[in-house]
Amino acid sequence: MKRLSILVALATMFSLTLFSQEKPKNQTAYQFTTVKELPVTSIKNQSKSGTCWSFSTLAHLESELLRSGKGEFDLSEMFIVSNSYYDKADRYIRSYGKISFSGGSSFTDALTIIKQYGIVPDSVMTGLNYGEKIHAHGELDAVTLAYVNAIEKNPNGKLSTAWKNGFKGILDAYLGAVPEKFTYKGKEYTPKSFASMLGLNCDDYISVTSYTHHPFYTKFSLEVPDNWRNDLSYNVPLEDMMSIFDYAIENGYTVLWGADVSEKGFTRKGIAVVPEQEVANMNGSDQQKWIGKTPQEIEGKLNTLDEIIPERVITQQDRQIAYDNLLTTDDHGMQIYGIAKDQNGNKYYKVKNSWGTNAGFEGFWYVSETFVKYKTMNIIVNKNSVPKQLRKKLGID
Repeated sequence: MKRLSILVALATMFSLTLFSQEKPKNQTAYQFTTVKELPVTSIKNQSKSGTCWSFSTLAHLESELLRSGKGEFDLSEMFIVSNSYYDKADRYIRSYGKISFSGGSSFTDALTIIKQYGIVPDSVMTGLNYGEKIHAHGELDAVTLAYVNAIEKNPNGKLSTAWKNGFKGILDAYLGAVPEKFTYKGKEYTPKSFASMLGLNCDDYISVTSYTHHPFYTKFSLEVPDNWRNDLSYNVPLEDMMSIFDYAIENGYTVLWGADVSEKGFTRKGIAVVPEQEVANMNGSDQQKWIGKTPQEIEGKLNTLDEIIPERVITQQDRQIAYDNLLTTDDHGMQIYGIAKDQNGNKYYKVKNSWGTNAGFEGFWYVSETFVKYKTMNIIVNKNSVPKQLRKKLGID
């Protein structure tokens, strides 16, 4: 038994560091070679819930724990979701219903929850108290929204002392009660003491974005519905933002990535590109084979990916236009943990998603540098993973 335990432990460590090498052979025309890859924990599945922000934040922090030598942990996404819902309900009532109220939220919200309330292992709070084996929040989202809307109307002319307990009762019924104390590996913790044991300092993490409607090298509150806490992001030029991705990965830090994946170029096959619809703009492509193809034919190639798709050249202005026209929104949160290249030398980022192992390359994606330039809403990084000159320019200690 002791020998078996040692073998299992070694196998776990091996699979953790070489996770991407176990992915199935790519069935598209794309052939990828890993340039740099960082350790990540196992793929999770948010299933039928709008909680990517919680899943991706914890994926990022779990990699931070691996990087810092703390070991492998599986942290509770639903602990964060429950506390976020409770705080959001309070803000919703105080703002007379003027903030977005849904299952969606932001990376910075998740970090705020951990800072204020702590965190627990997933085994302590799975959030599956409603007869399902997977997360399915349609009913929960509808019930909580109906509840806060009823309270916001203030039918008694004065809010009762019961409404918060009533709302908490809904959360507890669906997600389970937030534990005051729990035992993990033989030791008793509170959520706060567990976070302290992990060594998580949420003040070490900053949000960075790149838009021209605010001055560069300043901070502003990103104008998206899920940023209901009005948290601030550092605003930098596109080239500076992209430099953070590479500097972070090269120095052992993963990147928490907020992006819009509603584009058709973000495929279920595990590859994301920004197809060029105008032949004259096809950067570095064999234009001859694409001459005469209609936009519909080019789009059709996204369904098969049976050849390398020529991509647009993305500028700062392209990003801004998409944001201003609401073509780029705070759609999805993921974790970037590596860099790869295709057979033509094009650069991609390796992405851990939270859609289970049946999507993409067993849950992982290859996202082109072009897509990242175009569709990144914001990123969260450890402040120590920002290039030193940029940190100095931003006034980050």
